[in-house]
Amino acid sequence: MKFGSEEVAQYLKQHPKFFDEYADMLADIYVPHPHGGRAIPISERQIVTLRDKNHVLQDKLHELIKFGEENDTISEKMHRLVIVLLTFTHLNDFLHGLNSNLRDNFSVPHVVLRLWNIIGSGIELSEFVTANTDTQAIANSLLHPYCGPQLSDEIKGWFGESATHLRSFSMIPLRTKQTFGLLVLGSEEAQRFYPEMGTLYLKRLGELVSTAITRYVLIERDEKKE
Repeated sequence: MKFGSEEVAQYLKQHPKFFDEYADMLADIYVPHPHGGRAIPISERQIVTLRDKNHVLQDKLHELIKFGEENDTISEKMHRLVIVLLTFTHLNDFLHGLNSNLRDNFSVPHVVLRLWNIIGSGIELSEFVTANTDTQAIANSLLHPYCGPQLSDEIKGWFGESATHLRSFSMIPLRTKQTFGLLVLGSEEAQRFYPEMGTLYLKRLGELVSTAITRYVLIERDEKKE
């Protein structure tokens, strides 16, 4: 009666005393080396397997450490961004500071922003040029920041002549109780903003900018009243 490989494996799992009863026989069993070449004792084969598993675990540990260090770096940059932006008292200075910080500290070379549904701001900036209804609908539909290569023609046009050189984008909705704007980041690198990337810090950036802009609009209104 012949037994298949799976049946033999199951038998050995279910009868661990087999290895005690036939310890001498195990010492005489040689198996192929997993990385090719000579045959090796089964005991050495176990050591090779454990060593390979250890290498896999080390690689995963190094990857986790790398991600942790990257997150620490981004957290520190976000902290410095908050501190810098809190020093401004006018919206125009805030927008200039935001663009400069994203460019210099986050290496995001292209940043555009548009705002709408802000009543009575009295501010004449390109950021207040009302986006069309399709663009507003796109912003309203974003539950999370979008990352990828696609943009509508209108949004891509916000980047001007630079648009033809950009390969990846992130669209971040600006909202408090309702959506009132869109922050768009662009890069010449195709993998700078890709669909599978995490968006936690982009989401936090959107929340920071949204809250700050609402505050600055109120400040501008108060100054107009005075």
